[in-house]
Amino acid sequence: MTEAETPTPAAPAEHTVLPEQTALREQLDAIITESGAGAQRTLVRRILEAGIGLGQDGTARRDLKITAAAVEEMRAAFQLFAPYAGSPKVTIFGSARTQSLDPLWEQAHTAAEELAEQGWFVVTGAGPGIMEAAATGAGAEQSLGVSIRLPFEESPNAVLADDGRQVAMKYFFTRKLMLVKESSGFICLPGGFGTMDETFELLTLQQTGKMDPVPIVLLDRAGGQFWRGFAAFVTEQLAANGLVSVDDLDRVLVTDSVDAAVAEVTGFWRNYDSLRWFDAELVLRLKAAPSDAELAHLNAHFSGLCETGRIERAEARPEERGEEDRPELPRLVLTPRRRAVGELHRLIRALNELPSAPQG
Repeated sequence: MTEAETPTPAAPAEHTVLPEQTALREQLDAIITESGAGAQRTLVRRILEAGIGLGQDGTARRDLKITAAAVEEMRAAFQLFAPYAGSPKVTIFGSARTQSLDPLWEQAHTAAEELAEQGWFVVTGAGPGIMEAAATGAGAEQSLGVSIRLPFEESPNAVLADDGRQVAMKYFFTRKLMLVKESSGFICLPGGFGTMDETFELLTLQQTGKMDPVPIVLLDRAGGQFWRGFAAFVTEQLAANGLVSVDDLDRVLVTDSVDAAVAEVTGFWRNYDSLRWFDAELVLRLKAAPSDAELAHLNAHFSGLCETGRIERAEARPEERGEEDRPELPRLVLTPRRRAVGELHRLIRALNELPSAPQG
């Protein structure tokens, strides 16, 4: 899932372009045209200008190598995901050390299998353990992998090793970006430092509004206490000490049921489609418009979510012309309190449960 379209401050006044900068831009434009990369000329030129600027700054060789590798890895991952842009994807996180006889392996396998049967692609880190369980459950045709190159780790699992549906990364930060940006749902199973890093990344992105609302499931073995212990730590230590809000876990489902996990991922998109910010106003796109009675019910239950005004129906704005803006869909508009992210998740769930919502 792409980063949320949060409002951005007004751009600073442009600096005077020096003659040598104009000459460089003209040369870059000629190269872009000749290469056939002119469809997104401005953005491609920015990338090239940044690279040249790094050289002009005298940037250390080590830093240049990091930059070059990161851009190359992102390009390879974009190429991997591009053919599947219109398909829903769920990323499944979990330990590479989980063995095939562990109940957690079966949980991941079954969840992936059920989601694949419903048309979802399953994205994993392409390694062993939970990653292999999920890839096996989904099957090679419904699996995509983003592996990490480590000196002591095994090669990509057999499901993804030879079918061209995985890409290898040198850096964890580029890998995490690609495991997150394309997916519309996430299932995290118990794991070590890597899994916890990925889980906290998701929670941070959701807490700060840097990522559109998505379903996040913390899935355990039957009767397991791993995620319940994690939730207790968040409540008793982080929230109790004022380090997070008491409702920051409200957007997360903690469960030991595969059926509940799958229902959470798929049900989140039953009626809710997408959102877009316009300054302080938030537009929610839906698959079905609520009735007058349903809209009144929503305003009665979510009045505290709005900074000003009410939740209202809306038409697509002139700025919403692109295909990704879904101009044909009905809309609601509101001006939410900026820190009410947990409440926004509850509103989305309420929209999905309206009688007018499509039946899943």
